[in-house]
Amino acid sequence: MDSEEVIAWTRLIVLLTALGIAAWLDHKERRVPNEFWITWSKPAIFLWALDLLILNVEWYVFATAAGMVAYASVAVIGRPTMKDVLSGNRLDITVSIWYLIGIAGVIQGLLLHVEDGILPVLVGDATVEATIWWSTFAVIIPLVLVDLAWRMRLIHGGADCKGLMWVALLVPSWSSIPIIFPEALETATVAMPPAVALLVWGGFAFLILPLVMVVKNLKDGQTKLRLIWHAERMDVNKVANSHVWLLTTIADMPSGDKKIIHRTRAPSRTPSKKQVLEDIAILKENGIDMVWVTRKYPLLVFLWPAVIPLFLLGGPMAYIMPILGL
Repeated sequence: MDSEEVIAWTRLIVLLTALGIAAWLDHKERRVPNEFWITWSKPAIFLWALDLLILNVEWYVFATAAGMVAYASVAVIGRPTMKDVLSGNRLDITVSIWYLIGIAGVIQGLLLHVEDGILPVLVGDATVEATIWWSTFAVIIPLVLVDLAWRMRLIHGGADCKGLMWVALLVPSWSSIPIIFPEALETATVAMPPAVALLVWGGFAFLILPLVMVVKNLKDGQTKLRLIWHAERMDVNKVANSHVWLLTTIADMPSGDKKIIHRTRAPSRTPSKKQVLEDIAILKENGIDMVWVTRKYPLLVFLWPAVIPLFLLGGPMAYIMPILGL
């Protein structure tokens, strides 16, 4: 293997290892510490830097890549403010410097390559320099999409957001990792960024979950059609110490009677620990021993196995678009 292949396979090993550990931490503790992402960002940045060194690129490409790293760091260390910089905070000063370097790289890249536009890059007619710079700058796309999805609560977990941003830095382009069956990806007119493709593959993996839940519930003798595809029965005493949404509640009827209600959807806002304990106490007072719950499945748990189709096939849209006639 040449140096580029060694880097590509190393990147894949790092991707599988780090995402596997993060998925385990998120599954067991529902938390992945910031220190984890800071530690694993080092090999991601190192491998990206090696790629650019091998390509012998100009300074502004390195600067643009530094700007992408600075933007992604917001998810872990926050966005520096002028007040923090003036107060002498070393971390904020360092990140601010990286922002300035990144801005300088983007401006220089636009000055040199904006006239060519991105269309020649997509069809393969651009110069090598323009292709490399636009590919580096394009990392901003998955970073911004993930950031917006998290702020709009389309992605709920902070660890999921940080994980996808980390993937965007580790795998900045499709040439960064080996693809076993690249034919469809190579012939595709437009390919989604690797980090977004991983998210879509993870979504497909998530679609298998309802089938698993239906089989499990039917095996246990549960037949409520509106619940068995996403929920399960649990001892009410186990709810407080489990990562679940409580779906069973007691409602006061106009007649003065009480009625057991099993909600189909989880609450839109996460209830406090105190509220959950109060709900459990009410259920116990009314003689409820078993309740319906739906588990809180971290997205990282589905992103980890999604690396396999990513590694084998590339992006899913390369296969879906031809089916749709696009």
